[in-house]
Amino acid sequence: MTLLALGINHKTAPVALREKVAFTPDSLVAALSSLKHLPGVEESVIVSTCNRTELYARVNPDDTPCLLSWLAQFHHVDKNDIASNSYLFEQDEAVKHIMRVASGLDSLILGEPQILGQVKQSFGDARHSGMVSAEFERLFQHAFAVAKRVRSETDIGANAVSVAYAAVQLAKHIFAELPKRNVLLVGAGETIELVAQHLKEQGVGRLAVANRTVARAEMLASQLQADVLTLSQLPAHLKDFDIVISSTASQLPLIGKGMVEDALRQRRNMPMFLVDLAVPRDIEEQVNELGDAYLYTVDDLQHIVEQNMASREQAAQEAEKMIAHQVVEFMTWKQSQQSIDLVKQFRERGMQQRDELTEKAKHQLAEGRAPDEVVQELAYKLTNALMHAPTKALRQAAAQDNAALTQWLGENLSLDMVGGNEKKEG
Repeated sequence: MTLLALGINHKTAPVALREKVAFTPDSLVAALSSLKHLPGVEESVIVSTCNRTELYARVNPDDTPCLLSWLAQFHHVDKNDIASNSYLFEQDEAVKHIMRVASGLDSLILGEPQILGQVKQSFGDARHSGMVSAEFERLFQHAFAVAKRVRSETDIGANAVSVAYAAVQLAKHIFAELPKRNVLLVGAGETIELVAQHLKEQGVGRLAVANRTVARAEMLASQLQADVLTLSQLPAHLKDFDIVISSTASQLPLIGKGMVEDALRQRRNMPMFLVDLAVPRDIEEQVNELGDAYLYTVDDLQHIVEQNMASREQAAQEAEKMIAHQVVEFMTWKQSQQSIDLVKQFRERGMQQRDELTEKAKHQLAEGRAPDEVVQELAYKLTNALMHAPTKALRQAAAQDNAALTQWLGENLSLDMVGGNEKKEG
C-alpha cells in the first residue's frame, strides 16, 4: 500500500480554484463516505481550510490516479485544472508534508497555530466515518506530537501571527487611527474571534458582529462589548462601518457590489476597507470596481505575511530538522510493521500446510493405511512444502550470480557456506 498526500494550497492555486474544491462540513461527510467505497483506498483523511484542500490516503499503487479523478468529479471541476495546480507526495514525503502542515510550516503565515486544530478536527471526522485504521492512527497522532514539540521547543509561535493578525495589520496601514473607526465582523468562527482579539488590542472604538446564528454572535459580542446584527440587517447597516472583515462558511457571497455601492452613497463616498477571509468568498470580487471600496482577499495578504515571517525563519529551520528526524522514526516503525506482517503471514501459511497434511494423514489412518507409510508421507510432504520457498530463492540467487544474496540466504538458513566455495590452494 502507498501512503500519499494530494492537494492544492495557497502556493499552487488561486483562490478561485481553491473555493471550487473546498469541502463544507456537510459535503465532507458525503465525501468521506464516497472515498470509503472507492476501489483501492484503505484509509483517508480530508483536510479542507481556506488555504488548502488535501487528501491523505493509503491506497494500492495502481489506484493512485483515481484520487485525482475522484476529487475532480466530486466538485465538478476539470481534472486538468486540478492536476496543473496540485501537488502529490508519496511515502516518506507524504509523512513529512502532514507533519509540516500540522506544525504550521506550510501555512500562509509561518507558524500559524490554528492549522493544528483544523487537522485534528479533520482527523476526528475521518475516524468517525470509519476511514482511519492502525497506520493512520499512528501517523496522525505522531504528527500531532511533532507539532506540539515544534511549538514548545522552538520560537515558531513567538509574536503570534495569523491571517487574522495580517488583516488587522493591513487595516492599520489603511487607517492610521483604528480607535476612531467602526468595525463590522461578519461571522463568529475561530478566525473572526482572532480578528476581534487583535482589533481590541488596537483599541478599536466600536465593534459589531453579524452572523447567521444570532446566539453565536451574541456569545462573541458579549466578550467584546460589541453590537449584534443578523445577516438580513447588513444592507441597512453596512454604511455605518469603515472596516468590514468577513469569514463565514457560506457557499454564496453575502455582500454584493450593489450593497456596497449603496453604503458608499450613504457614506458620501467616505472610503470603506473590506477584507474577505472566506473560501468560498463572502464578498463579490466586483466590489473592487468601486472607487472608494478597498477589497482584499486572503491572497492579497501575502506581502504582510512575508514581513511577519522573517523573524520566524530560524525557528522554522530548527523545526525542519526536528521533522526530518521524526519522518525517519515513523518510516522505521512502518517498515517494522511490514516485517511483522510478513513474518505473521509466513508462519500462518506454514501452520496451514501443517494442519492440512495432518488432517489428510488422520483420514489415511482411519482408512486403515499402515502408520509407518502415513508418517513417512506426512514427513515427506511437509518437508517439501516448507522447503519450497527457500529452495526457490536460493536457485534464483544462484541463477542471477548474486553472491551477496546467496550468502545472506545461506547465513539466515543456517547453512554451511564453506562446502563447494572453499578456495583451492595452488
